[in-house]
Amino acid sequence: MHVQEWLETVPAVAVYALVGLVIGLESLGIPLPGEIILVSSALLASQHGEIDPVVLGASATAGAIIGDSIGYAIGRKGGRPLLAWLGNKFPKHFSEGHIATAERSFEKWGMWAVFFGRFVALLRIFAGPLAGVLRMPYWKFAIANVLGGILWAGGTTAVIYYVGIVAESWLKRFSWLGLVAAVLVGVTSMLVLKRKAKKAQPVAAAE
Repeated sequence: MHVQEWLETVPAVAVYALVGLVIGLESLGIPLPGEIILVSSALLASQHGEIDPVVLGASATAGAIIGDSIGYAIGRKGGRPLLAWLGNKFPKHFSEGHIATAERSFEKWGMWAVFFGRFVALLRIFAGPLAGVLRMPYWKFAIANVLGGILWAGGTTAVIYYVGIVAESWLKRFSWLGLVAAVLVGVTSMLVLKRKAKKAQPVAAAE
């Protein structure tokens, strides 16, 4: 069933809760389609007055910030054994190559890896836990986490909502295009990261 059509069947409060929960769990480190849910909900808000885009953006932002913060705390407490456990549970997402690629990003960019990681599908599930494992100072993590969460979640909601309002006459077609675009962006970023991760695996194994 189309994601947006399914969202139309639930109350506005449930949409806010669902968006916050899915994005929070994704930020926590669980692979979920947070971006697709957010895009679909923002499009739905542009068509139905019952859903407030401000509340929707706030719910998404809160889920992103809180989820990343919990992920940071878990990563800081669990350390590298946690990454090994995640690698066994989610080998496609937490392989040694992916972790090595993310670690190099953190070494190069520091706190901004958390900020920019918010905009890359695969890095969204890494940022919080890995920042904790690498023991990034919390104040640096918190600044990047809050700024990234507001800009990504709030900005995505605002852009999709206003584009949906402007394009109301062909919104049904756009809803498909918006979802396809979100999926393509996510898949492309994952493929690029997987390619880098594959190259990094021999180095990680040697180390």
